[in-house]
Amino acid sequence: MSNLKNVLQQVRDERKQAELRVEKLDEVIHGLVGLNGSVSASKGAGQKHTMSASARRRISLAQKARWAKVRAGKVVSIAGKRGKSTISAAGRKRIAAAQRARWAKVRAAKKAA
Repeated sequence: MSNLKNVLQQVRDERKQAELRVEKLDEVIHGLVGLNGSVSASKGAGQKHTMSASARRRISLAQKARWAKVRAGKVVSIAGKRGKSTISAAGRKRIAAAQRARWAKVRAAKKAA
């Protein structure tokens, strides 16, 4: 039981030391804020900035340019809207000719062996 009391006392001492460190850090923060009048610890989050229409337009155009650059690099698939792929007749003929040529090579290699 005395061991538990010792542990409890140590934890309480550490808590006091931590509180003292926090108070010292608060003092340092307040001192630094006082040095620079334009910086305030309480302002930051609640302050609203207004932006001119021309600035919004510049940002908008820059973002549109970035997206256009991204889209330019994309490859468009041949699949239709519902996942159906359509190939032109000329495309099908090219694929069929290439496949016939592949099989001809396989048969030639088989005869040679």
